[in-house]
Amino acid sequence: MRRRALALLPFAALPARAQGIPPAPRPLVLAEDASLRLGELFENAGDAGQAVIGAAPAPGRRMMLDASQLSMIARRFNLAWRPLSGEERSIVERPGRPLPREEVEALLREDLVRLGMDPDAELELPGFAPPSVPLGTLPQAMLESSSYDAATRRFATTLVVAADGMASWRGRLTGRALSTVPVVIATRRLAVGDIVGPADVREIRLRAERVRPGTAQRAEEVAGRQLRRPIAANLPYVLVDLTAPTIIAKNQLVLMVLDGPGLAMTAQGRALEAAARGDRVPVMNLGSRSVVEAEAIGPGRVRVLPGAVPVQIARRN
Repeated sequence: MRRRALALLPFAALPARAQGIPPAPRPLVLAEDASLRLGELFENAGDAGQAVIGAAPAPGRRMMLDASQLSMIARRFNLAWRPLSGEERSIVERPGRPLPREEVEALLREDLVRLGMDPDAELELPGFAPPSVPLGTLPQAMLESSSYDAATRRFATTLVVAADGMASWRGRLTGRALSTVPVVIATRRLAVGDIVGPADVREIRLRAERVRPGTAQRAEEVAGRQLRRPIAANLPYVLVDLTAPTIIAKNQLVLMVLDGPGLAMTAQGRALEAAARGDRVPVMNLGSRSVVEAEAIGPGRVRVLPGAVPVQIARRN
C-alpha cells in the first residue's frame, strides 16, 4: 500500500504545477462591458482577475495596449510578467452595433416638422455617422436644442444616445432640408414599343434639383402609354418618351367603316402608317386602290369620314 501511494505522488502534483502557469496578455480581447478587467486582458491572472483596470473602448471601437503599457499594468497588480520584446501588444475591442440611421432621421424629421419644415423634405446630414451601442441593448435617443431656419432650410440639433453599458453619447447634428417632388419610376426594364402596365410604375419623391423638366409625376400619366425609348429599372419616366399605344400597325389589313345618315358601308383596306386610337391614318381601299384618310377607332378598324377625298401618295422613283 505504501509503494502504491508513493507511485501516485507525481500525478497528485500536476494540479499544483498547473496553478503555477505564469500570466500572459491576450493578443485579442473582446470587452463585455464598459469596464475592462484584469482577467480579460491577462490569462492566469489569479485572484486579481476581477480587478478593474479602467474603461473599455466605446461600443464598436478598439484600442491597443503596447508592451510598456502591459508591463505597467502587470506591475500595478503584482503579476509576474515582463515583456520579452517591445513588439508584444494586446488589441481590445468592444462589440457594438450602429444606431440605425433611419431611427435618427425619423426622430429628427418629427422635430423639424414641428418647427415648420416641409414633411416631404429630404434631410441632408453631411458627415454624420451614427454612434454605436452595445449589442443586445435597447438604446434611447433624444434631441436637444433643435432649431430650423425656414428661409435657408438649415437646421441644427444635439443628439443624445443612452444605453446600458455605455456612457451617454452626445453629438451636434447640422444640415439642410431639401425640397422634393413626386416622380414615377420604372419597376423593371422596358423596351421600345412596350406598353406600360400598372405593375411597371412606382411613385417616389426625389430632390427637386435632380428632376429634369417633363418627368412624369403621376402614375396615371404613364400607365397604358407606349414607350418610344427603352427605360431601365428605377429610372424616371419622361413624358416625351411616351405615346398613345399603337392599335394599327403599318401595312396591316384593316376594316374600313363608312358611317353616315342612312349609310353604313365596309370595305377591306391596308393601313399605310401605324396609328394610335384617334389618329388619322392613310388607308388604301383594296377594291378601288384609292387612298383615303381615316381615323383609327380600334384594333384593325378605321372610320372613313363622309366626304373624304383621296389622298395623294408620293411615289418613289
